[in-house]
Amino acid sequence: MTRPAVVTDLQPLMTLLRRVVPPMRAAGNLQWDDQYPNEQVFARDIELGQLWVAMQDGALAGMAAITTHQEPEYAQIGWDIREPAIVVHRLAVDPACRGKGIAGALMRQAETVARDRGISVLRVDTNTQNPATQRLLPKLGYTPAGEISLSYRPGLRFLCYEKRLEAVPR
Repeated sequence: MTRPAVVTDLQPLMTLLRRVVPPMRAAGNLQWDDQYPNEQVFARDIELGQLWVAMQDGALAGMAAITTHQEPEYAQIGWDIREPAIVVHRLAVDPACRGKGIAGALMRQAETVARDRGISVLRVDTNTQNPATQRLLPKLGYTPAGEISLSYRPGLRFLCYEKRLEAVPR
């Protein structure tokens, strides 16, 4: 169901983005717009091997960047950002595929990546105006850690969540 994204996924990713952003913005979630994320961001994610896609019936149904990049602002809530962590960025599901477990599958893929790398901490942030993700994360075992602002998204607030896995062998 999930696999690493490849360059030929770029156009389907952009199509997915065009389907996701308008309902987000209509609901008051201004986290994404016509500037971010963009094709260059996804191309870089693919180049780094950190973009995963979820497929449903042969079509791209969702995406997530599964990285080790922690925003410096995570320190605002007391996280030690020097501690290795898997961080999920750019999680999105096609509106036509919501409620089918796509986001959960991508988040489970993040756990697999963490275990494969011997990392026991997973972190994620989401816009305060994103109730779907705020409902999902606790169901997957993530605990709220606090609220931050991000310098590259002025005027927006983000809720941070963390999950610690059982001891991960290195």
